[in-house]
Amino acid sequence: MKPFKLTFKPNNVTIQVDPSKIPYGETGLPGSILDIALANGVDLEHVCGGNIACSTCHVRVIEGFETCSAVSSEEQDQLDVASGKTEKSRLSCQCVPSGEKDIVVEIP
Repeated sequence: MKPFKLTFKPNNVTIQVDPSKIPYGETGLPGSILDIALANGVDLEHVCGGNIACSTCHVRVIEGFETCSAVSSEEQDQLDVASGKTEKSRLSCQCVPSGEKDIVVEIP
């Protein structure tokens, strides 16, 4: 993995992600959007602690969606009840960018 940028909308915060520093913490999958956000001061709600038990960390990947990890059946079950779900919705605790390109996500 090479360094990449992760931008959060609507607050327009961009993080330069250094893959050598992953995992940052213990919330969500290592290198997940939630893991990166929390380690860099981006307040992203996550009631279940990144354990695929809610949909509060739902984000929409508006750029770079194709470079993210596949959606598991457990994640899909939670996304089915997410408010404002789109075709590019993911749980930030489960969505791990590959680093092939920069990512832009929207926090609904």
